[in-house]
Amino acid sequence: MADSKREVWIVDDDRAVRFVLAEALRDAGHAVREFGEAAAVREALRTASPALLLTDVRMPGEDGLRLLDALKAEGVGPVIVMSAYTDVATTAAAYRAGAVDYLAKPFDLDQAVAAVGRALAEVPAAAAPAPAPQAAAASHALLGESAPMREVFRLIGRVAASELNVLITGETGTGKELVARALHEESARRGKPFVALNTAAIPSELLESELFGHEAGAFTGATRRVAGRFEQAEGGTLFLDEIGDMPLILQTRLLRVLAGGEFYRVGGRELIRCNVRIIAATHQDLDARVAAGQFRADLKHRLDVVRIELPPLRSRRSDIPLLARHFLAAAAQELKLPPKRFAKSALKALELRDFPGNVRELENLCRRLAVIAPGAEIHGADLGHANHAAAGGDWTDALRDWAARELAAGETDIHARAREALDRALLQAALEAHGGHRQHAAAALGVGRNTLTRKLGASRTRRPNKH
Repeated sequence: MADSKREVWIVDDDRAVRFVLAEALRDAGHAVREFGEAAAVREALRTASPALLLTDVRMPGEDGLRLLDALKAEGVGPVIVMSAYTDVATTAAAYRAGAVDYLAKPFDLDQAVAAVGRALAEVPAAAAPAPAPQAAAASHALLGESAPMREVFRLIGRVAASELNVLITGETGTGKELVARALHEESARRGKPFVALNTAAIPSELLESELFGHEAGAFTGATRRVAGRFEQAEGGTLFLDEIGDMPLILQTRLLRVLAGGEFYRVGGRELIRCNVRIIAATHQDLDARVAAGQFRADLKHRLDVVRIELPPLRSRRSDIPLLARHFLAAAAQELKLPPKRFAKSALKALELRDFPGNVRELENLCRRLAVIAPGAEIHGADLGHANHAAAGGDWTDALRDWAARELAAGETDIHARAREALDRALLQAALEAHGGHRQHAAAALGVGRNTLTRKLGASRTRRPNKH
């Protein structure tokens, strides 16, 4: 091969992207060569080799990830991956295949130039072998197309394959456990257990036993040996949620385990060694708790090796329609209800909300709408009714408001429609509460099973009115 070690190669089927990126890199002093497809790169590799290659993921013919596999096999690199389709599986697959960085389109040109500079400065480190890619990409519950979530996906992809401890921060309801599961599923530990423990949900006097297990007779009621979460997670990942609430005495024990990789069960004398990756999460400011003497600084440093900060939903409003559609469809499927859809006005109204409970609050709202929204299409007014129901207000007030609007619009059949909607809401709520068991649902409503079955059939054959 000719000596072209100072060249940066760009592979992208979008000519405009190639042009602006190449110009920015040339302005920064790099020699640049452009390609429109992976096949042209393979041909060029017969006589030359780049100092660094940037490749798009989705291209006609061979895609960027397959090209990345081939480059790694031939010892060509480092490689930076670019894509407009950023998600956990794609970013993780890119890093597993040897990528040193991931740029989510549209990216800032200064950011791209800086990434190239970093990669070129770290060529020896980038040349280290990467784990083999998975045969199939995992499916993740994390959703989002906004810039903040793309950065989260990039971090997950980059960190997952490492053995580093991770601290996930963010407000309640932002999806911290989903991130922890994605980190586990994209790691070499994915075939081993993922064990989650909410440290704030366990009474402090029981938390030590939950974490480390106990021997028979260790305390009143301990009639047999019980393995703790560390043993259950052996070889895999232990997710400690709300770590900021852990009592100080247990923080000391946890620190010893993290430092030495060994522990004793409560009441035990057998030293147990463990091989567990720790992922912790908190909605609290750990630095403030350290300053207040409520959290050990040395434990924080052990846990906070890599930090992933989840944005609140109000900071990524553009993701709300995507999430709302997903949650509404999932609720209908889970509860065996007729599918519904959001009107554009409803999605716009959702985007304007702050959602202090974040993604969890949005999901709960969509579940309520799947049950109580009267028509197949959900409108802005339905959102208010769902909130009213959630707040425990008088449902007859909402009914009165609806009737007033319908009468003002000249409607004349509102009594039959209201009775049908009431029956449907009661039936669906009862079925949901009793896991779809019709006899139990009928008993809870005070009607016969045949009556419930007849009403269910009637509600399914009628076309919902869209007013």
